[in-house]
Amino acid sequence: MEGIAEHIRQRRSVRTFDGQELHERDRDRLCSFMETIENPYNIPVAFQLMSAKENGLTCPVVVGTDLYVGGKIKRGPNASVAFGYSFEALVLYARSIGVGTVWLGGTMNRAAFERAMGLGEDEIMPCASALGYPAQKMALRERMMRRAIKADERKPFEELFFDGSFATPLTAENAGRLAYPLEMVRLAPSAVNKQPWRAIVTEAAVHFYLKRSKGFSHNEELDMQKIDMGIALCHFALAAKDGGMQVTFAQKDPELATDAEVEYIASYLF
Repeated sequence: MEGIAEHIRQRRSVRTFDGQELHERDRDRLCSFMETIENPYNIPVAFQLMSAKENGLTCPVVVGTDLYVGGKIKRGPNASVAFGYSFEALVLYARSIGVGTVWLGGTMNRAAFERAMGLGEDEIMPCASALGYPAQKMALRERMMRRAIKADERKPFEELFFDGSFATPLTAENAGRLAYPLEMVRLAPSAVNKQPWRAIVTEAAVHFYLKRSKGFSHNEELDMQKIDMGIALCHFALAAKDGGMQVTFAQKDPELATDAEVEYIASYLF
């Protein structure tokens, strides 16, 4: 996917669409891309386009489109992170062809979406997204939602990334060639804009951790902050590749974190 930095910077959650049906060419391109999406956990995510009218789907925060996409994945370790990675890859591709998206986890009639997806007993559908062309002007409700969660704001670089241990904040100026992929992580979307990712940079790797937000419930069926971690890993991997870096995914805790409030997720070695 060319121009990944532009797509990450310009992509936003779209809840107000212009009412047009998706052009057949764009629909075909999305469907073709869905078949190619992989994640580093090698856990397949099955995507499916759904008509709201035909399937009785409702989402009170979305107006101006009938089309949604859902994803389902088998239950198990790393399912939420893997799902977040794959679904964000689709979201960024949609942005690259001018199609608007919005991550939906709680603001939808989940039972209807799950029926439409035809979930098996061993499958979950963590999230879905509306699809369509963004309206020229956001609805009042959308503007208020974005203002409430400070959607256009992000934590400072040195609050998210660290040099060798959590005791030493890392600045963008000192991050060298990693400044670009880490900045793309910093700009990633997250549930209610909580930005739960943290990373420790060493000479040989970037180690990613989850710092859970207080009062943010989770369970095996829906762990939104682990989905957020998958989004962060996706941004890092795509931006590293775009910057000419060769990185290798790994899951081996370097035991650098002494903070009980963080959970090791994965690493990229270089």
